[in-house]
Amino acid sequence: MSSVRRSLSLIATLVLCACAGGADTNIDGTRLPDVDPATLQNIAKGQFGAKRRASAQAPAPLGGYARGCIAGAEQLAETGPTWQAMRLSRNRNWGHPELVDYVQDLSRKAAAQPGWAGLYVGDMSQPRGGPMLTGHRSHQIGLDADIWMLPANNLNLSVTERENISSISTRRANGAYTNSNWTRAHHEIIKAAASDRRTARIFVFPGAKVQMCKDAKGDRSWLRKVRPWWGHHYHFHVRLNCPRGDSACVNQSPPPPGDGCADAQQWVDNILNPPPPDPNAPKPKPRRELRVADLPQQCAGVLASR
Repeated sequence: MSSVRRSLSLIATLVLCACAGGADTNIDGTRLPDVDPATLQNIAKGQFGAKRRASAQAPAPLGGYARGCIAGAEQLAETGPTWQAMRLSRNRNWGHPELVDYVQDLSRKAAAQPGWAGLYVGDMSQPRGGPMLTGHRSHQIGLDADIWMLPANNLNLSVTERENISSISTRRANGAYTNSNWTRAHHEIIKAAASDRRTARIFVFPGAKVQMCKDAKGDRSWLRKVRPWWGHHYHFHVRLNCPRGDSACVNQSPPPPGDGCADAQQWVDNILNPPPPDPNAPKPKPRRELRVADLPQQCAGVLASR
């Protein structure tokens, strides 16, 4: 059996074991969907999910956030002075060196907040990026990171504890409002994340964006980067801009001008009073699993690298 097929067989076994035992879970403690091992070797997420280490290449994000990979990724240490990486069995604490540096910087800022010793860091990217075995469509080029809403007041969690602990939800009314778990510290940490020049976007549930719009004082320019999106109440999602000079990296279009508060309020209004369904809207097409050929050409080299 070739080394590639051995790796695919191993990852299929790991996925099945994790799902069967409940170890591979979302941050709210719910189980991730099963992955069919028979299809893994024919699709990109199977091949990228089988890689346990980064490629021996210079760091480079290749392609877009939801269709790409990363060469020469760096691993965020499992534990640092002001952070802990969570769900270590997923092996998703990898990213571009700029993302690793960013997460460490943000964790130090979080540690200045009352009740926070730093951050619990959720999914970043796989060792070589690419489509993930379960979960996200993005996080493929080493420039995305999920930051838990649970205050990181204990940075001595064991590996087992990190597999089983759950984050906390900060929403109520299906995301129209924040709940009692939301604190000023959440506001300040997200503000710090959005104020970093490297940040392209922050995704958080609509009610949180509206609450931050109400509470923001003085300079409001950072609010432009905070974008409402479904879910994102157990964590907020940081997305960085492509590093300067990385021409093979594809940036997302910039957010619209302004602070985005009216747009977030419209999201909330639609949650509270949903518009009637459009009878002429086309039915969503089922998504086809990405294959390596669908990704930038350089991604085949990332997979083949030692």
